[in-house]
Amino acid sequence: MILLLDLDGTVIDSTEAIVESFTLTCKKHNFPPPPKEEITALIGFPLDVMFERVGVLQEVVWDFVTSYKEHYRVISKEKTFLLPNAKKAIQIASTFATLGVVTTKTGEYSVELLEHFGIMQHFVTLIGREHVKNPKPHPEPIITALKQIQPKKNERVYMIGDTVLDLECAKNAGVEAVGVLSGYGKKSALELFGYPIVEDLLKSVLLLQKEKKQHTKW
Repeated sequence: MILLLDLDGTVIDSTEAIVESFTLTCKKHNFPPPPKEEITALIGFPLDVMFERVGVLQEVVWDFVTSYKEHYRVISKEKTFLLPNAKKAIQIASTFATLGVVTTKTGEYSVELLEHFGIMQHFVTLIGREHVKNPKPHPEPIITALKQIQPKKNERVYMIGDTVLDLECAKNAGVEAVGVLSGYGKKSALELFGYPIVEDLLKSVLLLQKEKKQHTKW
């Protein structure tokens, strides 16, 4: 069994770091920063898409992204936290599945964060924004991860995430998924995909552990 995990809202809570970096970047470029609620509603999208959706022009959006990354990297470890039960969930999952990360965050910074939390060693691959041309919900991130993992024939693959981007990515890539309610997606939106929806990463891992033991389909 292969489990591919999203990061923000699934494994970590980096809301404070994201909102601060986004807001300061807007101020630096003399752009009115949107309310916190508007920023958090966009978490999960690539940074360029987040800035464009609040009105930043496409021709300058990468200047905003560069400024954001400069600040985010400085504060990310201090202002990012593991979600409750996330470390336990990953430790359990590593006993019965091959683990990978599929995120729209910058992969380099994601590795640094997971090393900081002492859990990077559980993952055999991490696919970040810079590793693909087309981010979630395009299937490319999952396909890229699986090329590195090289699943066995008929090995089951699951994407675990908190937003519709994660579940749509799974659907587009032809793999299974579990939605979690620990992040930024609304339950009503996640339920539209027909995948199981559970409270958090630990609940999803225990569900899949049970599923593997029973060798049954949903």
